[in-house]
Amino acid sequence: MAGRAAGAGGAGILLVTANVGSLFDDPENLQKNWLREFYQVVHTHKPHFMALHCQEFGGKNYEASMSHVDKFVKELLSSDAMKEYNRARVYLDENYKSQEHFTALGSFYFLHESLKNIYQFDFKAKKYKKVTGKEIYSDTLESTPMLEKEKFPQEYFPECKWSRKGFLRTRWCVSDCAFDLVNIHLFHDASNLIAWETSPSVYSGIRHKALAYVLDRIIDQRFEKVSYFVFGDFNFRLDSRSVVETLCTKATIQTIRAADTNEVVKLIFRESDNDRKVMLQLEKKLFDYFNQEVFRDNNGTALLEFDKELSVFKDKLYELDISFPPSYPYSEDSSQGKQYMNTRCPAWCDRILMSPSAKELILRSENDEKIVTYDNIGPSVCMGDHKEEDASGMRRSFGRLPCSLPGGGRGGGRAVY
Repeated sequence: MAGRAAGAGGAGILLVTANVGSLFDDPENLQKNWLREFYQVVHTHKPHFMALHCQEFGGKNYEASMSHVDKFVKELLSSDAMKEYNRARVYLDENYKSQEHFTALGSFYFLHESLKNIYQFDFKAKKYKKVTGKEIYSDTLESTPMLEKEKFPQEYFPECKWSRKGFLRTRWCVSDCAFDLVNIHLFHDASNLIAWETSPSVYSGIRHKALAYVLDRIIDQRFEKVSYFVFGDFNFRLDSRSVVETLCTKATIQTIRAADTNEVVKLIFRESDNDRKVMLQLEKKLFDYFNQEVFRDNNGTALLEFDKELSVFKDKLYELDISFPPSYPYSEDSSQGKQYMNTRCPAWCDRILMSPSAKELILRSENDEKIVTYDNIGPSVCMGDHKEEDASGMRRSFGRLPCSLPGGGRGGGRAVY
């Protein structure tokens, strides 16, 4: 998903979040599609400051994908489409052997040659440093002072023995405006059957706990508070119980249990008449609804009433209006750009969110909605199982918030799509 925001202190900003795990499983087809669509968004918006937050960077088997990772990063940094971005910072969590720390997050930041006076915050020295040249940091990011990175504790998601979920935070001062950018990956729904049992689901509670932890870290007392953007794969799901009840009104349910354990392994929802047509089959990793058009018709927005997980944070996080179809789980077949996989109920997993102060800075009036866009990338093209989201905005100036700069200067705080 990509988002473009009104610019900090007059700078056009583009924020993009992308779960790229699929790209490294089929680099020949999917990476080419992905890069082409990404470059098109850059060309369309021509941002001065661009942030690309990736999750599952390197794919499911990081060790086997290392060569593809290096090629992907080199392409992004040296392609003709990015030639006007003469400064860059890349942070890749590549230390896959460290179960305690590995998050598979990758954060890319690109600065246009016309943009002056760009500073990045050093969290250890507690001061800003001017950004020059292109630099890549990988492996043990824990020792890099220019960011904060944490993997969520194992007890947050005990049924997942090997989780890579966590967050990575950087802070910037662009044209006298300071803001945090947080790359985040929250826990998924491990089983459709468990997700269906209660409303809200147990998984929703786990995500709530993890996101609350991140927000508390952002605004704690260690550093000066600034506006912030949190964007990544939140794994937000529709309220499964409510969705199924709505999609399968008046259906009868057939329960299939395992012979040895009596555990429910499958639910079959049939129409009560019409020759008892099967409407939905539900298994741990199967969500096979007979009519996918319901998720695509009018961009699936009729289902937004079941997208409830963000409501818990309504006083802390703001999101622009969603007018694009669910971002996950798309088919990974390179010829099926609009088709969903029958593995999960389609949902808006990939999001770009902002703090209330960031919202005030970019949306001071209703007219500001017209200069800010929030959309997905490659709507008709296969880009893996997630559609990337972007938010972006046109140039504008903002009021200032305190931000200490080298040499004793003061800057402003803000964040944008």
